[in-house]
Amino acid sequence: MKPRAALVWNPVAGLARDDLPAVVAALEQTYALEVFETSPERDADACATAALATKPALVIAAGGDGTVSLVASRLIGGEVPLAVIPRGTANSFARALAIPLDLAGALANACSGKPHAIDTARAAGRTALLFASVGFHADAIGETSREAKNRWGLIAYIVTGLQRLSELTPFAVELETESEIIRCKVTNVAVANLAPLHTLFAQGPTAVCGDDGKLDVTLIAVQGLGAGIGAALHLYRSGLNQNPASRDDIGFLPVTRVTIRADPPQRVLVDGEDVGETPVTVECVPLSLRVLVPEAPPAEGCDQRKLEGLPELEVEPKPG
Repeated sequence: MKPRAALVWNPVAGLARDDLPAVVAALEQTYALEVFETSPERDADACATAALATKPALVIAAGGDGTVSLVASRLIGGEVPLAVIPRGTANSFARALAIPLDLAGALANACSGKPHAIDTARAAGRTALLFASVGFHADAIGETSREAKNRWGLIAYIVTGLQRLSELTPFAVELETESEIIRCKVTNVAVANLAPLHTLFAQGPTAVCGDDGKLDVTLIAVQGLGAGIGAALHLYRSGLNQNPASRDDIGFLPVTRVTIRADPPQRVLVDGEDVGETPVTVECVPLSLRVLVPEAPPAEGCDQRKLEGLPELEVEPKPG
């Protein structure tokens, strides 16, 4: 008897369109499959809830990072693993875990991948698989239209980002971690659980590990278009070569929990979704989600810290 599986399918994700019959046919070779298709009246969260009611051995999310995040939020802390068929614009979750982006590879992984436990996070009352961002990056992602993403893919984010770089205004930020309070002037804060290389402004440490019980904070303090492009190139090169960032206007540190306060208040995005303004608290939930991957990622030392050089930096122990 075939194991039961539930497929949550987002028909409006960037690349979904007409692939559903082929996907169902491929998955039914391995699973007794039930399909839950999202609609304006029933989002991926509702579909995942209905899917779990069927007692599946596996839930498969087919869509972009938003769809994956909503489905995963219903699997946190449970035994049912998640498989991903990436069909969105950035597909950052799949990239971070080396899940194939092509349809055939993703389907093969959904049928024969290995379960791997990863951390998740809680931010602004919702699950975060990837990262929370405050400042420049949040503005750039939040202002990129669905039409632009569907037409240009990742290039749409780059175009909006370049426009925002020319308008950068530093803001005062206070980070309250489990052990200290950090204050400085920045233009962007990213708190990452997982972040593939194209998420440049979360690439401060050598690697953003998704299974170490920590979150990685990257602080960017660039001013002006030239400095912004320079920082982006530096982060790309250091990430590609698996080196930590070394510029004075980039800082990073590991945390298990952080509250971010900004003056003036800044937009907050969690896994690409606008959740309001600061203050926001982000907390790691260790090894809380099982995901099918082609192979478990290598264990890496990710506990890295560098704050020196950030403007108006103050660090003090947390009272009490």
